[in-house]
Amino acid sequence: MNCHLNLPQQRLVINVQIGSRSLLWLGLTLVMFGTTVAHADDKAGSASSRSVPLTENVLFITVDGLRWQEVFGGADESPMNKDFGGVKNLEELRTCFWHDDASGRRQSLLPFFWSDIASLGRVYGDPEQGGSCRVANPHKFSYPGYNETLTGIPDPTVDSNAKKPNSHVTVLEWLHQREPFRGRVAAFGSWDVFPYIINAERSGIPVNAGWQPLDTAGNDPELAALDRLADELPRYFDNVRYDYFTFRGALAAIQRDQPRVLYVAFGETDDWAHAGRYDLYLDAALRTDHYIRQLWEAMQAIPQYAGKTTLVLTTDHGRGDTRVEWKSHGEEIPGSDIMWIAVMGPDTPSGPAKDVSVTQSQTAATVARLLGYDYHADVPASAPPLPGAIREVP
Repeated sequence: MNCHLNLPQQRLVINVQIGSRSLLWLGLTLVMFGTTVAHADDKAGSASSRSVPLTENVLFITVDGLRWQEVFGGADESPMNKDFGGVKNLEELRTCFWHDDASGRRQSLLPFFWSDIASLGRVYGDPEQGGSCRVANPHKFSYPGYNETLTGIPDPTVDSNAKKPNSHVTVLEWLHQREPFRGRVAAFGSWDVFPYIINAERSGIPVNAGWQPLDTAGNDPELAALDRLADELPRYFDNVRYDYFTFRGALAAIQRDQPRVLYVAFGETDDWAHAGRYDLYLDAALRTDHYIRQLWEAMQAIPQYAGKTTLVLTTDHGRGDTRVEWKSHGEEIPGSDIMWIAVMGPDTPSGPAKDVSVTQSQTAATVARLLGYDYHADVPASAPPLPGAIREVP
């Protein structure tokens, strides 16, 4: 485990690049909650009749297979053992992640989520708040889940993880077809199936996924060095690269290309869970939270993004909720349909979504609605946006 060693060192590097986080976040908060600037409707597409005050960009992130139990309750004591959780050093794991109260556990595991996203944004699916957030497709595994998340359509015929081009148009492609976003949508994923889920060939969206090189243009020495490192490292997962490479590719895109819609799909949480390593699953969750913080803070240091960007964060499915079944998910495993969604940005009210039931399929329309577009009206088979995710404007 490296929960108290490597992460602060990485944090120092990014802070040198983007400056003081505290001053930056103070400025962002003042902009987010003290200013109103309306978008003009785009006559070329299906624009909403309601103007969105501030959101001009969306950072859309998924964390594969991260259970609601850990999001809302932190480390789960049930798999924190060698027999059911494959834990190599229980004492160290407990030092990193265990507290007697759920609030302390979840703060240790997902510090950015709970210190920033949950306090400044809206979180769906917390059972302690009477919330419910569920997968609507019947299969409860990755490709069907990502299809539902990205298209808003829980299609039961999408029933495989095979590398088949998605026949549905994702909200990423739908936005990419509109002039303000043409050439301004990008995707980075750890799983090598994402070029097919997003249908990169048809959509024209650049999708960097799996063990693809990051330095595709051949002009970035840092990315080239990471590509050489990726070639030399042993690959524990053949079709899922380590999330650090996905993070660095997305960070470079923010700094270099400044896309208006950036989709980032992290994957290690799911794969370490399938491998039966609860210690590495928790470690991956903590590192992912750190990567999300760095992407968000990097955006707030760039004028295009500062105070004008919304983060939409979710997962593709739940997992089993017993000592054994936490490792997997699917139609036959109870709990695989239970998940969570979080939204943070200048147009989203703060506080938990209390006594609200939502589905995974509502995410796509929410992304479009934040940008001023009515995806649900244009794609009736999709679900409507998340209730309460966007502050009403008089």
